[in-house]
Amino acid sequence: MLATSAADPVYEAYSLGECGEAAGPDWSYPTARRLLQERIDIAITSALAEIGVLAGADRAWMFEYDAELLRFRNTHEWSRQGVRSFVEDLQDTPVTMIAWLHQFLAKGRAVMINRVAELPRPARPLQVEMLRQGDKSVLSVPVFHDGRLRACIGFDATAAERRWSPAEIGALFRCAELISLARYGSSRDGQALADTARTFVPLIYLRRQGQVVGVDPQAILGVRSARDYAKIWLRDGSTVLDLRPLTLWAGLLSPVLFLRIHRTAIVNLQHVSGLDRRVGDRWTIGLGGLAEAWPVSRPYRQELRQRLGV
Repeated sequence: MLATSAADPVYEAYSLGECGEAAGPDWSYPTARRLLQERIDIAITSALAEIGVLAGADRAWMFEYDAELLRFRNTHEWSRQGVRSFVEDLQDTPVTMIAWLHQFLAKGRAVMINRVAELPRPARPLQVEMLRQGDKSVLSVPVFHDGRLRACIGFDATAAERRWSPAEIGALFRCAELISLARYGSSRDGQALADTARTFVPLIYLRRQGQVVGVDPQAILGVRSARDYAKIWLRDGSTVLDLRPLTLWAGLLSPVLFLRIHRTAIVNLQHVSGLDRRVGDRWTIGLGGLAEAWPVSRPYRQELRQRLGV
């Protein structure tokens, strides 16, 4: 990554073929390793964090389009310590806001904005948002699958104007291809990992060690208290330790889907696989494919029976 100079253009657009033959940084290896080892949403955020650090970025992020390319939403973000996160802000946002950028992305071209403050007038709505986020320079690379634009990944520089080289842009193109295959290609469990054809639903953002990842609420099996934090069980059996306490989660989760079954636990009723009342006065429920049953305390049993219809 290079410092910008007055001789550099305000912005540059590159196709992968225009990124040159010179060897670039090997960001594809850490990206592939994350995508193979971790649940997809966690993997994407972890990969963005790792390559964001390697690239000297202040933020690394991803946004996804809907099926008609009319709206987009932020889904994943990593921020360097002390840099504010904005991942929750742009949800179900009209693409008209980023129309200037979108015209390049739709043609498979990356855009390196060297000086956000000097963007041309047609980019004004995008410029306003970038300045609000404190961006001085931004790199955006499109994510395609089956010939269709699905998403965009990129870096922000907030501390100072910076310029990523063509070789680095090429490296990020290769990361985008890996993310595309993992997120929109064949799934590991026989189910679609992501379906941009569906209507956007509000995401729940999980926070851990400076990373933020948005997940569909239906992917959450349950939440249990872990002292001052909360432990989140996800549909594939993985867990995330979130920095917010259970009392906050009780107000965050929709009461239509979720029910408190214990002073230390909230569950997604869509994933309750059974209710066991055979051991004395002890009630437990099965949750998804988890091996461990979750206890149900007496104050919550009547409502649980009503919600389950038993």
